[in-house]
Amino acid sequence: VQLQASGGGLVQTGGSLRLSCTPSGSRVSSYVVGWFRQAPGKEREFVATITSSGTSTYYADSVKGRFTISRDNAKNTVYLQMNSLKPEDTAVYYCAAGYCSGYGCYRRTSYDYWGQGTLVTVSS
Repeated sequence: VQLQASGGGLVQTGGSLRLSCTPSGSRVSSYVVGWFRQAPGKEREFVATITSSGTSTYYADSVKGRFTISRDNAKNTVYLQMNSLKPEDTAVYYCAAGYCSGYGCYRRTSYDYWGQGTLVTVSS
């Protein structure tokens, strides 16, 4: 499975972006999909995840209330809507797919497939 993340760009503080994650060679509905991010000089960290059915979502505390993860299995795409962006949200954002449940989905090692990343830059 190859994942394609897109939608990154440059935005001012308080602005919004919507990231998309689309797999090739498979249906996204088969997997739990997560978003992670990695800022320069920092470790890759969990942002959000959504179950294969879309009925459950989980968020890092740092983005809760500002970011929304969703999926449209008919379009074979998972989205990350990011609102009220802050400079500290600046990072390369990666989508990942795998099989996990509960708090296991917060861990990078729970995901088998990764996209190439899309850069989000929030200017102050």
